[in-house]
Amino acid sequence: MSCFPCFSSHVKQIKREHLTPIEGHNASHAPGAEKQKLVGETQNKPNKVDREKIKVQHFTFRELASATKNFRPEYLLGEGGFSRVYKGTLQGSGQDCPLVVAVKQLDRNGLHENQEFLDEVMTLSLVCHDNLVNLLGYCADGDQRLLVYEYLPGGTLEDHLLGTKSFPPNPKANKKDVAPNEEPLDWFVRMKIVYGAAKGLEYLHGSCNPPIIHGYLKSTNILLDEEFKPKLSDFGLAKLGSAGNKMHVSSRVMRTYGYCAPEYTTTGQLTPKSDVYSFGVILLELITGQRVIDTTKPSEEQNLVAWAYPKFRDPKLFPQMADPLLQGKFPEKDLNQAVAIAAMCLQEKASVRPLMSDVVTALSFLSGASDERPCSSLADPELHSPKENDGETEHDDDSDSRQDYCREHSDVVDIDEKILSFGDQFSWREKGIF
Repeated sequence: MSCFPCFSSHVKQIKREHLTPIEGHNASHAPGAEKQKLVGETQNKPNKVDREKIKVQHFTFRELASATKNFRPEYLLGEGGFSRVYKGTLQGSGQDCPLVVAVKQLDRNGLHENQEFLDEVMTLSLVCHDNLVNLLGYCADGDQRLLVYEYLPGGTLEDHLLGTKSFPPNPKANKKDVAPNEEPLDWFVRMKIVYGAAKGLEYLHGSCNPPIIHGYLKSTNILLDEEFKPKLSDFGLAKLGSAGNKMHVSSRVMRTYGYCAPEYTTTGQLTPKSDVYSFGVILLELITGQRVIDTTKPSEEQNLVAWAYPKFRDPKLFPQMADPLLQGKFPEKDLNQAVAIAAMCLQEKASVRPLMSDVVTALSFLSGASDERPCSSLADPELHSPKENDGETEHDDDSDSRQDYCREHSDVVDIDEKILSFGDQFSWREKGIF
């Protein structure tokens, strides 16, 4: 890892050299900010993509084969239904040390026509967000289709949550950020991870035009850096949202059992709400510490979502859903609210699931990302019920200022009301979750 300090600066240099700023783009814009136009002139684009418009570096197959030592098995980082990912080292990059990258080799028997592949690469080359894995380059030599991404040494969320891989001690991590072979992720790190993942997904759905549907969201596609900052990978390859409300059905999307939304398994149709469902599964994984599908358990507990859904109706069971490795070290109300958000995302009917912008707002109160919470029921349930003093309603001296704040931040109130309204079907309000 002696070369790791060079990595960040080299990525930034590649971005400066090959990724021109998108007009009006600011990754930190609020969800309501003006959408950027990712594909620029693609609505009137010619039949063939001009490679000069692709804002990342083109690599030859020989360069990437050399970087991965001819794709040796010991360099394999992981594989999915349509690709394999190898760790590689690019030499002669002009830096003080070689650049470590992740090289994704797509299945040559797949549906990656050259034109289709270059279209997607051009779009993905314009995507830029702190919670998305950076695309650094590509290769389209002959029938070879490869993508070059930044390398994240922290492994996947699944590795850390389930301890599926061992990592060396991390001197840069704080006491809460630890490797899975040392001790499990604590509650606040889990909320930090899921909040970052939600922001990345919100960007794909709300700031890209046309929207990008991930379509392959699962815990192995959430990568972590050495400080446990999450970044989504494999976005855009499964499905690119088309203009308008029409969503093309992509036969290339691999069914990920346990994460797929009900409407996809029945119709094959993908929408942003399909991603919301998959995100709800991931949130449930973080809450419970359980596998999505575990055939070693009794039949009624093998499917995580099927096991959890009946429990959504009884808040008294929520603490029992928490990962035993947490040892009860979490705010109970935060747990209740996290379960409520997961339940909202996991609704069978896509139309009643929240938008990712709503999910981000709700999770911000659990991750510590929002310090101002004067009008949020997530932070202050008493705002939705008057105080009683000897049979009379007590006047809150700060009520006027809080009402002024709420009028200026109506989006926070809206998400709170959505959660409360949703919870009415489970009688959550009466049962004291909020």
